[in-house]
Amino acid sequence: MLESVGSLAAGPWIYAVVALSVLLDVFLPVLPSGVLVITAGTAAAAGTGAAAGGVPHDVPDILALILSAATASVLGDLVAYRLAWRGGERLDRAIARSRRLTVAQEHLGEALARGGGALVVLARFAPAGRSVVSFCAGAAHRRARDFLPWSALAGLSWAAYSVALGYYGAQWLGATWPATGVSVAALFGAGAAAGFLVRRRPAS
Repeated sequence: MLESVGSLAAGPWIYAVVALSVLLDVFLPVLPSGVLVITAGTAAAAGTGAAAGGVPHDVPDILALILSAATASVLGDLVAYRLAWRGGERLDRAIARSRRLTVAQEHLGEALARGGGALVVLARFAPAGRSVVSFCAGAAHRRARDFLPWSALAGLSWAAYSVALGYYGAQWLGATWPATGVSVAALFGAGAAAGFLVRRRPAS
């Protein structure tokens, strides 16, 4: 099983695949970028068995994985932000038709104005939260210097957490598919908790 998990994400191409998946999932939240990052982290842990002849050494490096995922996350946020900034009246009307998006936009604007960008970090873990935050920040014409530093912190936090789940999950439970499943469940659990907190913040 070590070999199968390790060979799945072996080779330098995994960094490009991870980066592309994370970059695009701001537009397509259904993309399993988190699952892919966790699987790559599991493969990195599997590589620690290479000294015993278990798997080859061409497995992902965890630092490179984190940097690839975090950089792609920020770039995706920036692209969505700029597209929404230039979206004009059509995007404004689309947001206005959705009470949820309207409330999210107003709350995000207030949070960024107060320097409370922790909402951006929380939303990065929530399902589709990254998309809502990035598009709403651009549509509301929030300053890039108010948004991008929090986007960078959010991307780095999410990437480090996801890679750590795969890596340490494999270290503790073994580099197996069931262990990867437990790590993925932990990622979804964090997403559910973040979504709950994001929904609660406007009420507070």
